[in-house]
Amino acid sequence: MKKNAASFPSILLKNGKIKEQFYSVIKELILNGQLQTGKKLPSSRTFSEMMSISRNSVLAGLERLTDEGYLMAKQGSGTYVASIIPDEVMHSQPQASYLPASLDKGSPDINPHMQVMRNIWDETRPCSGQNLTFNIGVGCRDLFPYELWGRLLGRTWRQFRHQDGKLNELQGFKPLRQAISKYVCTTRGLHCTEQQILIVNGTQQAMNLAAQVLLQKGDEVWLDEPGYDGALGAFTAMGATLRPVVSDNNGMDVAYGIRQWPKAKLIFTSPSHQFPLGGTLSLSRRLALLEWAAENNMWIFEDDYNSEFRYTGQPIQALQGLDKHQRVIYAGTFSKMMFPGFHLGFLVVPEHLVASFNIAKYYADTRTSYLEQTILAAFISEGHYARHVRRVRKACHERQQVMIEAIKLYLPEIVCVEPSDSGIHLVCWLADNLEESVIIEHCRQAGLGAQPLSRYCQTTPAKQAILFGFAAHPPSEIVEGIKKLAQHLAENKRD
Repeated sequence: MKKNAASFPSILLKNGKIKEQFYSVIKELILNGQLQTGKKLPSSRTFSEMMSISRNSVLAGLERLTDEGYLMAKQGSGTYVASIIPDEVMHSQPQASYLPASLDKGSPDINPHMQVMRNIWDETRPCSGQNLTFNIGVGCRDLFPYELWGRLLGRTWRQFRHQDGKLNELQGFKPLRQAISKYVCTTRGLHCTEQQILIVNGTQQAMNLAAQVLLQKGDEVWLDEPGYDGALGAFTAMGATLRPVVSDNNGMDVAYGIRQWPKAKLIFTSPSHQFPLGGTLSLSRRLALLEWAAENNMWIFEDDYNSEFRYTGQPIQALQGLDKHQRVIYAGTFSKMMFPGFHLGFLVVPEHLVASFNIAKYYADTRTSYLEQTILAAFISEGHYARHVRRVRKACHERQQVMIEAIKLYLPEIVCVEPSDSGIHLVCWLADNLEESVIIEHCRQAGLGAQPLSRYCQTTPAKQAILFGFAAHPPSEIVEGIKKLAQHLAENKRD
């Protein structure tokens, strides 16, 4: 055995790929200090002889460790443990918070709207980094056909190099736009062609693009009260002035908005399922809104985020399908129906705005991921998406009913909940003697991701409530979560 290997720590490989095992063992020896910084390693030939493994396996492991910064090669001298270990650098740095603790209001280098957005963030941010039960906005991730998606991914990847990349235009992969156009015209009553569809990276980007194209600093924007906090942040970032328009069981009160804020430039609304209260914008209000927008050159941003989750009755026709004056920008998303981390969405844009939205999209991120678009196009055009929607809709209706019954059984004196014919969360109104913040704190201690209604309000709500998401959990998990909260509340009441 060579001299530089005489004092080398003993190495024992386990079962598995030899090169992977060699890499892992050497890395562990470096991290636990048995191989100190600056120490010279045996040659690849010596390693091979010491461990009775192929030299190629040794070379592969050493090359990977060198690429990752654990080793350094000196020409004509050999391979040494790096003087600075990557893991030490990462762990020596302080953990960065998602946002700085404070913003310098007087800094000339920061957009002043960022302070306003920071205030919104402080008041509305969710429990980040936590996989809590009853989180809001999460779909039936346990029902997604992952194996089918994997087969489509494999097929698409094999064909990838042979496909014409020109199909992924600035507006998005053309076959996907064609599939979406056909689907939404059939199921949502839209009137559009694929030329009006722009593929985006989720609803948040859709709102940002609309704000960039349509708004100027100081323009007024209607927003449901309570309403979607993501829209509040997106339009505030453009310097718009947000005007709260009260909502009820019939959705946004259009007459109230016209009386209070007649000079608005854009109306943001989710007419099929108002967020977060769940009301459906009545036909009379829809027609009044469209007429008002046309007469006053206003734009309507229709967020149809929950259109697939309707459990009773016929689907409600989208505003865009009723619009005869090209005033509606329609936004749809697949995120609730797909799996966590999937953020493809789409816009249906009036014909005369297509060029402007394309320019905004180009300067935002050029274009959306080609591979994901091709898989989704196959998923829709081959009928898999429609079957998945039917399965999810049935399961969500069952889960909603299970949650309602569990709340009535275990929390009858705490909250009052009413069934909804759509959506993936329930609004639970608190008894008059209870404080929203107190119940939310109990939810956090019980590991529940419920959200306060006040998070989505620009003004103080007249009545307090909490929101429970149910779509992501099977019935047994829903019942267990409600029971856990009830037990936690009972124990603290005794204390």
